[in-house]
Amino acid sequence: MTLEICTNSYQSAKNAQISGAKRIELCSELSIGGITPSYGLIQQVIEELDIETFVLIRPRSGNFQYSEAEFDIIKKDIQICKDLGCHGIVSGVLNDDNTIDIKRTQDLIALSKPLPFTFHRAFDIVPNPEKALEQLIKLGVHRILTSGQHPKAIDGLDNLKALKEQAKNRITLLVGSGINSQNAKLFKDAGFEELHASASEVIHTVSSVYFGNTPQTVSSITEIKAILKTIDNEV
Repeated sequence: MTLEICTNSYQSAKNAQISGAKRIELCSELSIGGITPSYGLIQQVIEELDIETFVLIRPRSGNFQYSEAEFDIIKKDIQICKDLGCHGIVSGVLNDDNTIDIKRTQDLIALSKPLPFTFHRAFDIVPNPEKALEQLIKLGVHRILTSGQHPKAIDGLDNLKALKEQAKNRITLLVGSGINSQNAKLFKDAGFEELHASASEVIHTVSSVYFGNTPQTVSSITEIKAILKTIDNEV
């Protein structure tokens, strides 16, 4: 079973490699669902680490409908990732009604080639996931990161199973959101082949100056190894 760690920093990426995870999704700002990481971070991870690295391309937080200017930024960031030697792209675009934006997603897949393309959790807010699944298969998307349209994957397990049955091995469902060492085996037992987890632990800091209330986190070596152990991977 493949474990992908969602990493928000160089240290998190390094911890994922040390722990034996197969792949990372590199991003920034996990507290808002993740956005595109900096050029410097991408370059450092690719040059100094060996772990397979997919990069989230999302120019901002909020919805998944983008202006022409934002879409141009997405395309430029994909090209930067390819030039730096990344191994995969994670992105996606929706229409105003939250259906799949076929044309723009198709453009991103074409630009990403020959790298594999993951459609991110924008899938979890589409109004008709069964239809969206068929559309993404037809477009040639390699995998969908999804929690089964619930805040946590464990609550969307029935939906995930139904989507897996519908997919019939034509696309990979990468199960994510709330995956940890206590529940990971449930998804393996259900027949899923890939899991996505941040395995985050909070780094406590003390400051008298307010910089927002989002804590700094890092992917935990202990928790990554615990997840790998429970899904019977070699650690």
